[in-house]
Amino acid sequence: MARKQLTYRSQPFTISYVLVNPGAKKSLLILHGWGSNKEIMQQAFSQKFPDYRHIYVDMPGFGHSSNEMILTTEDYAQVLRLFLQEIQSEPEIIMGHSFGGKVATLLDPKCLVLLSSAGILTKKPWSVKLKIATVKFLKPLGMKKIRSLFVAPDAQGMSHEMYGTFKNVVNEDFESQFANYRSKALLFWGKEDTATPLWTAHKIKSMISDSKLYPLDGDHFFFLKHAKFIEEKILQECSQSS
Repeated sequence: MARKQLTYRSQPFTISYVLVNPGAKKSLLILHGWGSNKEIMQQAFSQKFPDYRHIYVDMPGFGHSSNEMILTTEDYAQVLRLFLQEIQSEPEIIMGHSFGGKVATLLDPKCLVLLSSAGILTKKPWSVKLKIATVKFLKPLGMKKIRSLFVAPDAQGMSHEMYGTFKNVVNEDFESQFANYRSKALLFWGKEDTATPLWTAHKIKSMISDSKLYPLDGDHFFFLKHAKFIEEKILQECSQSS
């Protein structure tokens, strides 16, 4: 594991990363989802893509990377651009899981790989709406302990900066960003995914003209069981782009 120090908007960041096959000429950047880290992506793909230099990164505020400011998804993309400049890499392929799919899209690679990407708004169930309404009611009363019971699981235990970041990114509508992507995209999705349902994949596919969708058995972390298939399709479809 290595670290890079960089500065974004006058704020220092420590970025933790791992390189696999560091001598390879072509590069592949692999981004984790919200609340995750680079290790889960390494678990899936570190033994794949032997002709590519893999770049696994803990995005700011996750794993061993620091974050002391409230960020947006665009900020994450800017930090990653600075990081790639620091390691002198221009990845031909960028793969992103869930929240990482939104960051990958903004990085505008020659070949974009989305693994159950976030970015399409889904209707909140009534129970979630009730929790939101209750939190808004309790907040002015200073009932922090009760309010904590209603915090989303993805937000529990966060720092002030990461909770503010979570609120920025959780309900982003990314339809225009997907529609503006003009290169090749491969979409791999879990058929039983409830966090980013399969219908959202079909919607993203309809927005990106040069795209293919591969629904696979499994939930939001389906890729852990299908890394070989994902590798094969990427090598087949992205070879001309890279």
